[in-house]
Amino acid sequence: MKIYVLAAAVLLGSTALAAAADAIVDEVVVVDTAYNWSGVYVGGQVGYAFGSADYTYDPNDPGQNSDYDYDHDPDGFIGGAYAGYNYQFTNGVVLGGEADIVWGDLEDSSVAPGDDIFSATTSIDWMGAARLRLGYAMDRFLPYVAAGVAFGRFDFEELEDGDFYGDADKDLIGWTLGLGAEYAVTGNWIVRGDYRYTEFDDQDFVEQPVDDDWNVKLRSHDIRFGVAYKF
Repeated sequence: MKIYVLAAAVLLGSTALAAAADAIVDEVVVVDTAYNWSGVYVGGQVGYAFGSADYTYDPNDPGQNSDYDYDHDPDGFIGGAYAGYNYQFTNGVVLGGEADIVWGDLEDSSVAPGDDIFSATTSIDWMGAARLRLGYAMDRFLPYVAAGVAFGRFDFEELEDGDFYGDADKDLIGWTLGLGAEYAVTGNWIVRGDYRYTEFDDQDFVEQPVDDDWNVKLRSHDIRFGVAYKF
């Protein structure tokens, strides 16, 4: 009789332990299947950018007309690449660093406000940035904010009665601030939507070959969509 009681106790105990083990395994599986954003990623992006380029003309000759302060609004499609690294903390906060570059056909033209003999065109060749990102992981969904240093290059060309008058190009540096959201479609593939505002420092430049002095203030708003692979 004691043997039967002991066997029953062992059986019940084994059943209880098995049930507890199953519960622990189930819990571990749930934890392990939550998406983790830590890792290196590379991706491609496309989008649309629209900005402003405000010029101030400083004539070398006091007798020259100084009303050539062009105001341009270059816009167009952009495309490029990005790469970065994320680290996810146990509380769900995600901290990362990212670098990107885009090329585009951002352009705008206008005649001189004070003299319709002259006209000018602004073109933005490329823009890039190095940003820090801060987000909060909600499983496969990651909203974030980002800020950092921005770089770029623009071209300025002026015509007189439709003929070449002078041009210049200039490297730009400034800052950028934005926000976005990412979604992990699979363990490796991630899609994103991103908005950023970029403001470049005022730049002085000299138009050649006429040696005219200019200053430009350039800003940009970008809407971007990307697809990345996380290693």
